[in-house]
Amino acid sequence: MLNRQGRPTAAGDAAETAHPTFTGNRALMQEEPLLFEIGRTETTGVDLDEPEDFSPRLGNLARKSEIGLPGLSEPETMRHFVRLSQKNYGIDTGLFPLGSCTMKHNARLNERMARLPGFCDVHPLQPVSTVQGALALMDELARYLVTLTGMTSVALSPKAGAHGELCGMMAIKAAIEAKGEGATRKVVLVPESAHGTNPATAALIGFVVKPVPAAEDGTVPVEAVKELLGPDVAAIMLTNPNTCGLFEPQIVEIAAALHEAGAYFYCDGANFNAIVGKARPGDLGVDAMHINLHKTFSTPHGGGGPGSGPVVLSQRLAPYAPVPFVTPGDGGHALVEHPEAAGEGAPFGRITAFHGQMGMYVRALAYMLSHGSDGMKQASEDAVLNANYIRAGLSDLMSLPFGDRPCMHEVLFDDAWLKGTGVSTLDVAKAMIDEGYHPMTMYFPLVVHGAMLIEPTESESKAALDLFVACLRDLAMSAKAGETERFTGAPYHAPRRRLDETRAARNPVLRWTPPQPVKEAAE
Repeated sequence: MLNRQGRPTAAGDAAETAHPTFTGNRALMQEEPLLFEIGRTETTGVDLDEPEDFSPRLGNLARKSEIGLPGLSEPETMRHFVRLSQKNYGIDTGLFPLGSCTMKHNARLNERMARLPGFCDVHPLQPVSTVQGALALMDELARYLVTLTGMTSVALSPKAGAHGELCGMMAIKAAIEAKGEGATRKVVLVPESAHGTNPATAALIGFVVKPVPAAEDGTVPVEAVKELLGPDVAAIMLTNPNTCGLFEPQIVEIAAALHEAGAYFYCDGANFNAIVGKARPGDLGVDAMHINLHKTFSTPHGGGGPGSGPVVLSQRLAPYAPVPFVTPGDGGHALVEHPEAAGEGAPFGRITAFHGQMGMYVRALAYMLSHGSDGMKQASEDAVLNANYIRAGLSDLMSLPFGDRPCMHEVLFDDAWLKGTGVSTLDVAKAMIDEGYHPMTMYFPLVVHGAMLIEPTESESKAALDLFVACLRDLAMSAKAGETERFTGAPYHAPRRRLDETRAARNPVLRWTPPQPVKEAAE
């Protein structure tokens, strides 16, 4: 559909078709153009003084044509990004059911703490004597993480989960090389239900990945691991609870088999929110595990912004933790910046330029202090309770691939219940958008056909869960009743209709070009 200016808009209901607007806006539903369509390349939103005479040093690299960037005033720029933000769905908008993502509430108390002077304006190159408070906070956060996981040490510097995986696996690689086995231990075992970053991380640093098949109940059997063990195996990368939302019942036996074979146990800690205060990975035999602070400890999901993925290490791997790290010093805390200053340790090097994301450390510790040990334990219990509440509310209409059994923090459905309806997992997800919900995680884990993975977290009230369950029940009954149009054309009420994803993948448009005038386009 085109507005009165000839621009395409979202196809809408009969009222929109009968009463088109000149701007394309529909009251508070703003039709926001691109910056290039708003701004003017011949203007700029700031006033700059004419520079004094100078001798350019760019030589033949000097720009010879207009730069072509749009100029906007400050109000235009602000309105543009605010309007775009209003088209987004976030945890401050409603229940965010993405499985294996733990989209929990970010308490504003944590944000206030992160904005305190001395934390928000700290600079990584400040003299250590001027940042003793920040270093003390990092040391306290490290103590909490080590205590909660039952591990020996922690590397705070990794910037995100996948970065933490890289750090943990590099520590394992360093330990193997220190034993003189670097040329032989080249295989990393990865369960079929793993996050995709696990095999990618192992391959990135030179390991060969071998898959571990899942049992019929969705867990990793110890016998399948033992069959793959040998002098060539360096480690396993296993998620617990796993991405099917199930606790691995043979995790202790798996750890023992790995250690007996001389290998290491890397645990993907993406789902740690399910077991905080209930089980310590170190007690289960884990050697390394990353922790997503933005999942378990409520720091914001960055959306491309600052993240943090600390890695806890067992006694076997602690000597290989990367620099920098905080240690007690004369009259306060010191920051060990170079491997040669690590004493008896043998750090594998440095994994990031500085010490990591200070704001995330503050938010995570504020979460821990405000909850206390009993509160963090309750948060895990409530996360598991909420996931099972959704499972119980939908199990008679939606199919559970591993049977109607208790789950952990997330519940997994497959698409068997959609057989014969003409509706797919993707169609259900698009229909959820019309109902005002972000879709659940789709088609993951790969061990389940048409997977729908739902993780409500502990943040949601019973009333919020009841509405969500009622909505999905209504969608399920509509699909079974043959109301396919509700699904196959969805979303009908979003700012944009469904994309042709196949065409977008095969013929991506990666460059903006000015639109033709309406009259010219019509010809």
